[in-house]
Amino acid sequence: MDAYPLIENHGLIGDLQTAALVTTDGTVDWFCCPRFDSPSVFGALLDKEKGGHFTVRPAEANYTTKQLYFPDTAILVTRFMTESGTGEVIDFMPVTGTAATGRHRLVRMLRCVRGSMTFEGEIAPRFDYGRKPHSLHITEHGAVFDSEEMQIAVHAVREPQDERLLNLLSGNNDLRFALPLRAGQERGVVLESSPDGPPREIRVAEFQQLYEETIHFWRSWLSQSTYTGRWREAVERSAVTLKLMTYAPSGALVAAPTAGLPEQLGGERNWDYRFTWIRDASFSVYALLGLGFKEEATAFIGWLRDRVREEAAGGDSDTGPLNIMYRVDGTSDLVEETLEHWEGYERSAPVRIGNGAASQLQLDIYGEALDSIYFAHQHGIRLDVKGWSSLHTLLDWLVDHWDQPGEGLWETRGGRKDFTYGRVMSWVAFDRALRLSSASGRPAARGRWATERDRIYEQVLARGWDAKREAFVQHYGSDVLDSSLLRIPTVGFITPDDPMWRSTLDAMDRELVSDSLVYRYNPEASPDGLSGSEGTFSLCTFMYVDALARAGRTDQARLVLEKMLTYANHLGLYSEEIDLTGRQLGNFPQAFTHLALIDAAITLDAKLNGAGGNGG
Repeated sequence: MDAYPLIENHGLIGDLQTAALVTTDGTVDWFCCPRFDSPSVFGALLDKEKGGHFTVRPAEANYTTKQLYFPDTAILVTRFMTESGTGEVIDFMPVTGTAATGRHRLVRMLRCVRGSMTFEGEIAPRFDYGRKPHSLHITEHGAVFDSEEMQIAVHAVREPQDERLLNLLSGNNDLRFALPLRAGQERGVVLESSPDGPPREIRVAEFQQLYEETIHFWRSWLSQSTYTGRWREAVERSAVTLKLMTYAPSGALVAAPTAGLPEQLGGERNWDYRFTWIRDASFSVYALLGLGFKEEATAFIGWLRDRVREEAAGGDSDTGPLNIMYRVDGTSDLVEETLEHWEGYERSAPVRIGNGAASQLQLDIYGEALDSIYFAHQHGIRLDVKGWSSLHTLLDWLVDHWDQPGEGLWETRGGRKDFTYGRVMSWVAFDRALRLSSASGRPAARGRWATERDRIYEQVLARGWDAKREAFVQHYGSDVLDSSLLRIPTVGFITPDDPMWRSTLDAMDRELVSDSLVYRYNPEASPDGLSGSEGTFSLCTFMYVDALARAGRTDQARLVLEKMLTYANHLGLYSEEIDLTGRQLGNFPQAFTHLALIDAAITLDAKLNGAGGNGG
């Protein structure tokens, strides 16, 4: 690998327990196994020399590539065109089911569709982020990579009459192969972790059956979508992407399947996103239910209910009864460490795994959790008696602790502050709890909750509003704007046509918006404890679309949305940020961005059709 591919020059495949990134030139350069948050097997995305990769490309030096998803699926097709022929690499992972397993299959189907083509491949795993050695054993029908904690089998796809069509060669404990094909031929390889037997030959018919079954799974799943609006292609691709980032055994959604991708090239803002944030996953309930995916929303509410029960039983703590993030199985061992031996994407070190922000106090998560639970209740997904009791305990803690500084939505590392967004979402927590109590007839400390709700409301209007700027501000005592506050009308704290909100939106237009793209905040005006700068935040741009639509500025909202769709990659995927050149930065793809895209499209569709929007 000569250079790092652009972050956006990737597609995502997965089996609902883990995922892999595939570049536009056919290289798997990121794959963790057996879970999203497991150590990497292929990690060339973060160190092209030491990370490991699985490369497939034509033997001819000159070729062009195109990449697409097979329609309505998560099956990725990378096409190679040369003077002698056209070939395809079809990548997918057969869905494993809802039981956690170490057995995962990464399927690479190689086809020649015109003329002839010889594919060359190299399988060079580097286990445990390149920290664990491995051995290679070539067998009659494939090969086996052995490391201390994992075994991966390589199964050859071929027919009895073409024994030499796929030649496996070893070197430095890596595997290389050459595969000459002519038009109409289809062969390939299957990587299988924790295999239940030795490598075996896979017939083409069995290969095709796996392919057809995977097509059927994704099309059947996507057929549940009720969205028929103007941006169906972008919305449905976002839905599939979110499904790919959902851990089926628990229903938890990871923020992104990657770690360490920089928010600024050469900078230190390189975080591990392979965990489940209470905030992000709570937002998934709106998006999923808005599209008709009740099963996924129900699974996450169950996951959230379990966290509330566990933490409520654990008593008081400085950071609150809920952590801001967890591993996909609900555990909370997210100790942050640095991979000193890796250079990072385009030398953007440090490369971090784990996440030190897990111990931060972010009061907004209680509002997001309660809001999603209430929204789910409105769609027939109800809390049981024990769930309500645990929620009651959580709110009792919030009564005593909402009025204190925290680190805030953006996980700044510059010290705790009285963030306005955190206060607004604390208001949401009490407001939704009161609504839930009324809707379900459950007992509640209604007087106490209502008192705190109203105290927060009055405090935000008194201290979170800057009369000189005529805008709500990032935190008390500052005049800094913050795009997290775009959600104020969404959650019903203020109406979209209130003069205070309209002037806030106008102020954001002037200061945080750059040709329709939206910054989170100005780090120079509000130091966040980190060096460097960042690009516009794609999540915030879609939140801006939602806010404009709710404010009745539908023409502007539509233009911003259409512009933003041009910043997607060739497959409709978004990372976290966009720099001045239009390049995508940060972890990829980012769930929060795709959730916000769905919400914005639903809200704007409704407004253009003369109806209301999603959420709130």
